[in-house]
Parts: sequence; C-alpha cells; structure tokens
Amino acid sequence: MALAKANHVPRRSSRSLGAIIRANVLTLFNFVIGVLWVLILIFGEWQDGLFGLIIVANALIGIVQELRAKRTLDKLAVINEAPVRVRRDGREQEIQPRQVVLGDLVLLGPGDRLLVDGEVVRSDGLEVDESLLTGEADPVHKKAGDEVLSGSFAVAGSGAFVATKVGTDAYAVKLAEEAGKFHLAHSELRAGVANFIKYITWLVIPIGALLIYSQVSNSVDFGTAITGAVAGIVTMIPEGLVLMTSIAFAVGVVRLGRSKCLVQELPAIEGLARVDVLCLDKTGTLTAGGMDLDEVLPLRDDQPIDGALAALSHVDQRPNATAQAIRAHYSADDGWTARESVPFSSARKWSGADFGERGVWVLGAPDVLLDGGEGYARAAELATTGARVLALCSADRLPAPTGGLSSAPATRSVADGGRVALQAVALVTLKQRIRPDARETLRYFAEQGVTVKVISGDNPEAVSAIATGLGIPGGDRSVDARTLPDDDMEKLGELLDAHAVFGRVSPQQKRTFIAALQARGHTVAMTGDGVNDVLALKDADLGIAMGAGSPATKAVAQVVLLDNKFATLPHVVGEGRRVLANIERVSNLFLTKTFYAIVLSLAVGVAGVMFPFAPRHSTLTNALTIGVPALFLALAPTLERAKPGFVPRVLRFAVPAGVLCAVAVLVSFWAAHSGTSTLVEDQTSAVITLFLTTWWVLVLIARPLNWWRVVLVASMAVAFGIGLTLPFVRAFFALEPGDISNDLTAVGVSLVAAAAISIAVKVAGTLRA
Repeated sequence: MALAKANHVPRRSSRSLGAIIRANVLTLFNFVIGVLWVLILIFGEWQDGLFGLIIVANALIGIVQELRAKRTLDKLAVINEAPVRVRRDGREQEIQPRQVVLGDLVLLGPGDRLLVDGEVVRSDGLEVDESLLTGEADPVHKKAGDEVLSGSFAVAGSGAFVATKVGTDAYAVKLAEEAGKFHLAHSELRAGVANFIKYITWLVIPIGALLIYSQVSNSVDFGTAITGAVAGIVTMIPEGLVLMTSIAFAVGVVRLGRSKCLVQELPAIEGLARVDVLCLDKTGTLTAGGMDLDEVLPLRDDQPIDGALAALSHVDQRPNATAQAIRAHYSADDGWTARESVPFSSARKWSGADFGERGVWVLGAPDVLLDGGEGYARAAELATTGARVLALCSADRLPAPTGGLSSAPATRSVADGGRVALQAVALVTLKQRIRPDARETLRYFAEQGVTVKVISGDNPEAVSAIATGLGIPGGDRSVDARTLPDDDMEKLGELLDAHAVFGRVSPQQKRTFIAALQARGHTVAMTGDGVNDVLALKDADLGIAMGAGSPATKAVAQVVLLDNKFATLPHVVGEGRRVLANIERVSNLFLTKTFYAIVLSLAVGVAGVMFPFAPRHSTLTNALTIGVPALFLALAPTLERAKPGFVPRVLRFAVPAGVLCAVAVLVSFWAAHSGTSTLVEDQTSAVITLFLTTWWVLVLIARPLNWWRVVLVASMAVAFGIGLTLPFVRAFFALEPGDISNDLTAVGVSLVAAAAISIAVKVAGTLRA
C-alpha cells in the first residue's frame, strides 16, 4: 500500500514559489526599465539610474508579501482539509487527503466530497450529486459496481468505494488542468489594472520613440539627450501600480488569516467589497451547530413511539444533526432491525425504514408528510415558536426515494405509481441554538447597506420566528418557496427583492434564487454549511462556508470561516472594502503620474525642446508624492462599499489631474528657460512645480483627512523642503533653488494648477467627501 500512487494534487489557494518570482520579476515593465537603466549607466550619470534600484526593491517587496500570503494560505488550507475516512487493515481510520492511495477503500456519508475516482463496492441508499461535473440537478443513486468521480459529493445514504484514479489522474483534477492552472474568478479590479497596463504599453512605444528622436535631434550632447528621453519614458510607466495591487491583496490575505478566515481565491477579497445582498442559510449560520430534543408529543397512544424514534435515529451510520439529537435521548433497541431504509436528504425532507414486523416508519417535515388534520395544524402552531418540528408516521409500505413526498403529501401518487398511506403518530420538536453574535452581525450589515435574505429548507413559520427574533427587516413575512414560480426569473427576482425570509427552499431553488438576484444587478454572497448549500455557494458571486460545514461545502466556497463564527463576517467584508477602495486611491496616484508624463513627452517631442527634468528628479518627486504615500494608503482602513466602474472613475480623476500637472510643469520650465538662469535652475523650477501639483493630487486622494493622513501628506512636504535646503541632497539630485524669480513663478503656477485640478476632479465627481 505504501508503494501505491498517492493523491498529490496542487492546492487551489496559492501559487508556487517559481510562479511568484516570475510574476514579480519577469514583467514587460521591468524589462523596459532594465534596458533604460543600462542606457543611463552607459551614457548618463549614475545618480539618474536610481530608478533601477526602486524596481529591484519593488520586486523584492512583492515577492516577500506574496510569500507571506502563500504561507498563510497553505497553513489554513491544511486546517481546512477534511480528513478522509478509509478502511485499512480491517479497521476504519481518518487520513489526510494527500495520503489516499490507489486501492484504498474510501467510506462515504452525507456531505462527504469525493476527492478521487473509484468504483462503488457498498451502497446503503447512497446518492451522489454530480451537478458540479455534469450540470445534472438530480442526485444519482449509486449501487455496487457503479463508477464515482472526483468533484462530486454524497448527499444522502452511505457507502464505500475503491480508489481507482488518484492525484492528477482523477477526473476533477484533469478538468481543472484543462481549464488552466491557478485559474482565478473574474475580477473587475484585476482586469482594470491589466487594461491600464496594456494601453499604457502601447502608448509608451510610439511616444517613447518620438521622445528619443526629438531629444537626440535637438541636443548637442548625446548623453543629455538619452537622459531626457529616459526621464520621460520611465515616468510614463506606472511600475508601482501592480506592486501595490499585489501588496494590498497579499496583506488582506494575511489579515484575514489571523482571523481564521481562509481565502481560497484572491478575487474573493474584491467580491467581499462589492456585496450588496447576503443570502443566509438559517441552520449552521444564524443557528449554531447541533440541536436538542425538546418534546415528543403523541398523537396516538397505541403506537411504540419511543421504539420507532430510537430505531430511526440509529439506522443511518452517518446521522445528521436531527438524528444525533434524538439519539442522545434514545438507546438502540436490538429488537428493531431495518430490512430496507431511505436516508434523509434535503430535497426529500424525510427519511424512513421498514422494520419488518415492527412496521414501516417515516420521520420528516410535517408539511411534506401530513395532508391536513389535527397533527398538521398543531405542527404549524409549534413552528411559529421557532422550533424545528418533525412528524413521526407509520406507513403501509416504504415510499420510494424518488417519489413525490418531497413536494406533495404522502397520500398522493409516488414514483412507482402506487399510493402510500401515512398515519401521523407523534410530533417531535427540537430546540435550535441561536448564535449569540447573530443579532449584532446582522445589525452591522443593515448599517452597511447590505440586504439580508434568509433562505432555508425549514418550515417558513419556524424560519420567520427566528428571523423576527433577530430583528431582520421583513422577517415576519415569510414565503413558502414551494409557491414560487420556477420558470419566470423576472417574477421570481421581484419576489426576492420584496421579501427577506423564505422557507422550504430546495437545494436547486437556492441556486435559482442566486441567479435571479444576480439577474437584477445584485452582487450576491451566500453563506452555508450543509450539503444542500453547495450549488448556491458555487454560483454566488462570493461563497462563504462555515468551518464546521460539510467537506463539499468548504471545497466549493471561496472563503471559509475556519473558526465557525458568524461574527467574523463583518471583519471579512471590511477587509474587502479596505483593499478595493485603497487600490482605487493608489491607482489614481500612479495613473496621474503616467498621464502627466505622456503629455510632457508628447509636448516636448513635437516641439523639439529639452525635457524639463532628469530621471533623478522624477525619482525624488515620485517617491514623496506617490511611492511612500501609496504604501500607507494601500493598507489604510475604510468602510466604503466598492461600486462598479473602477476604470472610468480612475480615468475621470487621473486624466484631468495629469494633464493639468503637465501644463503647469511646462509653463514653469519654459518661463524659467526664457530668462538668464542656468539649465539646472530651470529644471529645479520645473521640479518644484511638479512636486507641488502632484502633492496637491495626493491631498485630494487622501481625503477624508484624519490625523494620520494629515501627518503623512505634511511629512512628504517637509521632506521635500529639507531636500531643497540640505547641500548634499541638492548636489545628489542636481537641484539649485537659488533663482528667486523662477522659484516664485513655480509656486504661483502650482497654486493656479492646484485650484484647476480641484475644480476639474470635482466636476468629474470623483472627490470623496
């Protein structure tokens, strides 16, 4: 067995070390900047090659941050991996998924995810959902000899299969490889940044060529010409934008990891910020795991109620929470032996068994099993208290698993064409434990403008009682999902928008609910813990699984709350909002720089004049108005909910701000150049204007200003002022602020430009009040 092939598969949550290094080092921008750096070292002064060291620092920071995130993800992924039950050497044991080998006998129960392919050797009513592989909604009954595929999951019954394909040979792994390694869900933010990079790259090539030609043609010194051309091209490249995006995501992953929150797909952080509808499954989310048996209320005195309940609760080898609660009060009776059984499933909402001479017994939802009468009315009354109510019925025969009991009273026709006569014998009530943090968490979402929808498979009255008790708006008006239209998505969407609480929702309906809400423009998050939530979690914009949930649920979710605390959700959403809002801020900074460099390069290239500053000057101003502030702004807290339209919003800010900064620099440089001052003094005048205008852009982007943001922007201004006064700094950066006329002109032009920038971006509607 030890020599058999093991189940080694790549983890979904992180990239390899090599992929991280390649992503941070082997980029087009790094190549372009590397070439420019070599040109400066050959033809210019080494001080003007300082930008090359910044690229090295960027790559190192990006690699370190991504490695931190990778370590966090990998550690949490190990915690999140559900052990696999196998039978080895005649005894049952739990092993890690990667320890499964060819020939292992793998045991299955409800909620178990199939990690390898195999052949069924034992089936006790085993039903497998293959919808994630085939799209087929109905569970498939599996019997001995049938094939089972990785990527599917057990929804009812129990069984065992022999592993025939593991690791990269397994069906689900092959599908993932065909789809592309480390595939990430769509991200508007990532796509927006990629588009910026693509378009800027196409602009840099012709504008850079024009600038080089202009500088070489109109300069007496080749070294000065190359230095001027490099200054323009380097400034056009937003080399830190990708870095800041990576850092923001990576730090978000690490922060969430400290809260025991596993992010299985990085775009999930973006989804956290965009959510405006949160769909909750009641059981396991609003209520804590497990239940307690409350009362057994006989409807008939001549039936062995206790014996039937004890027997039914001990039939399934992998009992659900309901059966466990009943088991805690009833011991197994050897006199009750099941000849045949139908396991519980969320779609049927009942289970049953044929105990031979002891009779046929069925336990399930009263509104599914009962067709009116005293028991039905009493069950409905009990449900209004928020308790889970079950009906215990005797039957003339065992209903078929695929019969009509899941959607119609049992006395109606079932799949085999016959009729099953059920007689209500008792009602069973179970207490559900409300999470102590549920009310406060729901209040947070209400304050943040996130609409909460409770979609549960339980009785609508019971769900309504719990929702009302937790203060969910509209909780007193529950809707029975069995009355909702199946084929009219528009009408369904209207009803979903108008109501907040839904009961008797089937697993397939949960999936339909998600699609209907998405069709109405909502960004939908879904939380759940049971196997009946898997399909909805998969289709939601953001699937969030509870840590105590089924393995199948945790496998498809993008985010897993490993501590199983509903109260972690506000922190998760807050982290997503922080990441997105701050990346938009730093995008405004970097792209303002890109656009002023494009305008400067075009103007200089067409006019055939000298570029107004050297690379070392742009390195200084960029560090103080973009690089250092961006590090702080990218990690700052915020409560703003992300809105669609990332790219247009950034362009509405960056284009006018960048154009006005460029105009101000050109006016200041040409005004100084027309006098008697030296070239270095003229460039100093341009650098002062460049710093003051881009510093004002920083002030606008940092709003709303609090104490630490005021300290940040003020310290950048102080640092620049110190740089202008210290002789060795002036000498290193080639600054000579001695010409009073030039310097005052630079300040005056900057003030006018700052006012113009404020007006322009306010008109564009991009300022944060």
